[in-house]
Amino acid sequence: MIDSPSRFAKGFRMKSIHPLIALALMILLAPSVRGDEASAPFRHFVSFQFKDGTSDEKKEELVKAFLQLKNEIDVVVDLEWGTTDNIEPLNDGFTHSFLVSFKDKVVSFKDKASLATYLPHPAHEAFVAKLKPHLEKVYVFDYTAGK
Repeated sequence: MIDSPSRFAKGFRMKSIHPLIALALMILLAPSVRGDEASAPFRHFVSFQFKDGTSDEKKEELVKAFLQLKNEIDVVVDLEWGTTDNIEPLNDGFTHSFLVSFKDKVVSFKDKASLATYLPHPAHEAFVAKLKPHLEKVYVFDYTAGK
């Protein structure tokens, strides 16, 4: 019977032990989670909405210029891009997106400190100056990758 004192006490003890086990596991696993976050790659996601009248040739030129940043800025370890393939009309006019992955020059793992090197880099600033006359809106989202 559930409301008998012996079963109630046994069930109560079991229920109070579960949170203690969960807490112990969290404490034991916390350092490894922090370690994974410290070595997880940092990403810089950028999406462009071009002004009306920007030709496909100009867009192609700007994409090539963006991709060239990987060869000019040493903290960029990977750069990929694509145009919208949305089947839902939710891209808000953004047509070209880029994903930039960084590494830290001082330590060997990827780090958001590299963004501080990338943004003011002369090659990045030259690209932005080339892009701005053709840009209606930009969306930027930076994050540390998780699994």
